Amino acid sequence: MNSSVIVIGAGPGGLASAILLASAGVRVKLLERMPIVGGRTSAIQTDSFKFDLGPTFFLYPRVLDEIFAAAGTNLREEVKLVRLNPQYRIIFGAGSELNATSDLVQMEEQIGAIAPEDRPGFRRFLEENRVKLKRMMPCLEHPFLGWQDLLKTRLLKMVPMLRPHQSLDTYLSRFFRDPRIRLAFSFQSKYLGMSPFRCPSLFSILSFLEYEYGVFHPIGGCATVTAAMAKVAERLGVEICLDQPVEEILFEGRRAVGVRTRHEIHRAQALVVNADFARAMSRLVPDRLRRRWTERKVARKKFSCSTFMMYLGIEGTFDLPHHNIHIAEDYSRNLDEIENQHTLSADPSFYVQNASVTDPTLAPPGMSTLYILAPVTHQHPNVDWAQERDRFRALMLKQIAKAGFTDVEQRVRYERVITPADWDRQYEIYKGATFNLTHSLDQMLHLRPQNRFEDLDGVYLVGGGTHPGSGLPVIFESARISTRLLLADLGLAKSSGTFLTPQLAPLKFEPVQ
Repeated sequence: MNSSVIVIGAGPGGLASAILLASAGVRVKLLERMPIVGGRTSAIQTDSFKFDLGPTFFLYPRVLDEIFAAAGTNLREEVKLVRLNPQYRIIFGAGSELNATSDLVQMEEQIGAIAPEDRPGFRRFLEENRVKLKRMMPCLEHPFLGWQDLLKTRLLKMVPMLRPHQSLDTYLSRFFRDPRIRLAFSFQSKYLGMSPFRCPSLFSILSFLEYEYGVFHPIGGCATVTAAMAKVAERLGVEICLDQPVEEILFEGRRAVGVRTRHEIHRAQALVVNADFARAMSRLVPDRLRRRWTERKVARKKFSCSTFMMYLGIEGTFDLPHHNIHIAEDYSRNLDEIENQHTLSADPSFYVQNASVTDPTLAPPGMSTLYILAPVTHQHPNVDWAQERDRFRALMLKQIAKAGFTDVEQRVRYERVITPADWDRQYEIYKGATFNLTHSLDQMLHLRPQNRFEDLDGVYLVGGGTHPGSGLPVIFESARISTRLLLADLGLAKSSGTFLTPQLAPLKFEPVQ
């Protein structure tokens, strides 16, 4: 084990990278600035309640299972997953609601009840996107280190099907005429921090994945997944150092040779950076060493929206679905206020996770947890969260009553609020943009910060700020791409099991009763 790598950040991408590198025989040291692993996929835990800090949807588990297989284990042994049915409930401010389900007959009936003419479009949507995903897989599984890689993956031949210059909403109009039904298959663009009216149509695969492969809840929350990843990494010999913020990357010329923390210097042959991309560059790398991603150029890039968060421990329970999405009556206006006006909406869309209906481990008997999220503008001078925090909190408590969560405030036994300002200052997220760089056409593939970082030698990126982008399955894929490049550069490609796709038994998960 002569090769050594330092991983900065114990988020899902950093943990996945550590597992893959250690599985290939590399000596790995993982440095995390927080006292717990997981990054934004960690937990907020009290004596009575447990919440996921960030992601709550767990999709397409096969990618993580393949990563675990490289470590000699499997996802079923490490994490208990429950498949949700309904997957989520969508409440339309313009009228009606829909319980999304992977039972295709039931889903067709629900679509038909809202918009009879749209019922046949559901199967056509699934059929086309099944082919679309298969053809897109090379784009999601391979690095894009220059425009030449567009030709290697034959991406240009797929343009007619991918329709990259078409918005997601426009693409869906081929299948669904009713705007509410289109929203049911396009709100997932918020996983990328984008509007469905601007998000490229190729991301229709996000909603397809939900219906084709299911939506899951890890018992204990998504933070249980990253905790399990840390255990697997440590079994492989990864040294995880918590409460160790990296203060500087050390260079010899343009090559990274180590890092400095507040306590000591660590040296290695290569670095994997899993921190927020823009903030990490600003904090850790002198501007003079960067060419393509200087401070000035980063500031001109487009960043996603942010989120206003409430985590409530509640006396009592709610007989409502696990996931609840409420879409504002004037959704176009709501999105314009977030993305263009950078103001706070009077009628914001929101999401409520009522996880205790599925998972009794999150709260004491007779009590429950509510996780409330409202997409809002990233940090902008138009919004002073020191002034707006309490007002917007009160507004959200009124809003969630529209989804059936009534009589909440007097039953609160625990509360925490996180604003975009908190994401920025406490969690080191540039502009508080929780979904990182937007996924517009001019910020995708080789135009995104590259997996083998083009500005520095010996630095590899993982996470939502690099290719392929945001979302847990995609972040796991970024770890596979970046570690393949790193291992090849270390001359370890032939001995690495990460280059093989394991032959896995079909994944089986416990359904919700």
